[in-house]
Amino acid sequence: MGKRVTQVATRTGDDGTTGLGNNTRVSKSSARPVAMGDVDELNSAIGVMLCEPMPDDVRKLLTDIQQQLFNLGGELSIPGFELLKDAALDELDAALKHYNAHLPRLQEFILPGGTRAAAQAHICRTVARRAERSVVALGEQEELRAAPRRYLNRLSDLFFVLARVLNRDAAGHKLNAEVYWQSEKLKHFETDKN
Repeated sequence: MGKRVTQVATRTGDDGTTGLGNNTRVSKSSARPVAMGDVDELNSAIGVMLCEPMPDDVRKLLTDIQQQLFNLGGELSIPGFELLKDAALDELDAALKHYNAHLPRLQEFILPGGTRAAAQAHICRTVARRAERSVVALGEQEELRAAPRRYLNRLSDLFFVLARVLNRDAAGHKLNAEVYWQSEKLKHFETDKN
């Protein structure tokens, strides 16, 4: 891997380029730095989420995810390099299975919100989706392993589940802890049925 940053204000990016881990320079608007930036933004959003009260197991999971996102970012910064391991995806799958097992089935789409921690989980979910789209765009231009794309896809699902978990935890596991979308189309359908 390339050199670690020892000086922040290097001025080397003043020309609109950024250095990759293989010591090449590319435009900051090219697909690889965009994907790297979206993953970095996601990690920062998780940092904000971690400022909120939450169960210890969720906090540990999120800090583990932050570590994996650094691995993912490192992999993106060096074309052809592998840093994100399959075990990271297995851990997300296990967390999804664990947390989903304790949630009631959804009756309708839910609105993002509830507690601050849950609302922040929804922000992380949407940033993860954007990072996934950026990684997909990069993969359409350059050869890229499937692991980064799969990890971000699964991670966005996990943030949706964690938002539900955090809202239910704060509401004492009440079934009405979520606010369902009031679909006009479904309202008309239900009215027509009756």
